[in-house]
Amino acid sequence: MASDFHKPALFEGSQFEGFQGGDDPATINRVAHETATALLSRVRSDPHPEVIGRLLTFTDDHGIDAIAELWARASAHSLPGSLWRIYLLRVLIRQDPQNAGYVFERGAEAIPSIDPVIAGAETPTGPKEITELADRILRGLFEGDFAVALERAAAFCHIMAHGCATLADDAEFGSPEQATVLTTRALRFETIGDELHQSAALWRHDALD
Repeated sequence: MASDFHKPALFEGSQFEGFQGGDDPATINRVAHETATALLSRVRSDPHPEVIGRLLTFTDDHGIDAIAELWARASAHSLPGSLWRIYLLRVLIRQDPQNAGYVFERGAEAIPSIDPVIAGAETPTGPKEITELADRILRGLFEGDFAVALERAAAFCHIMAHGCATLADDAEFGSPEQATVLTTRALRFETIGDELHQSAALWRHDALD
């Protein structure tokens, strides 16, 4: 991000924009679905705290690439695709929780919806609160209502999109390049939020494969 931006810089987006689904061979797709289904079924049938704890911190210990290898190429409206998006969001928050919290607060203050209530972050939302929110959302996939966890993640994304858009407006005249980056990121957050919202609806209809 531009060093002369007068607000705290948004967390680095190289991983956010860089990870994309590539080609979609049948074998990769099959492995993605099989591993996601097996993991979720196994843990939700016996949600042992130690196992869930290891899943929460998996990317801390092994990096996001290990998850990307399995699930990043899966459809957005699939179980592995949904898991991938939520793990990626958690990594992004933990990369720079201070700035993630700042963007979230800007978005929560201005967004004309109940998304802040759905997301469930404590206010004011600082580094500690935004990190805890990421963990609660991910934990909810394994031991709570899966659709609710997806909805909370979707609400988080919509708030972040609104925060990025607000910051882009602030930067438009003084730092147009910064404004462009933030606008692009806002669109990315909005897209992921919409995808997770649709996945929640599919899960409720037993149609998220």
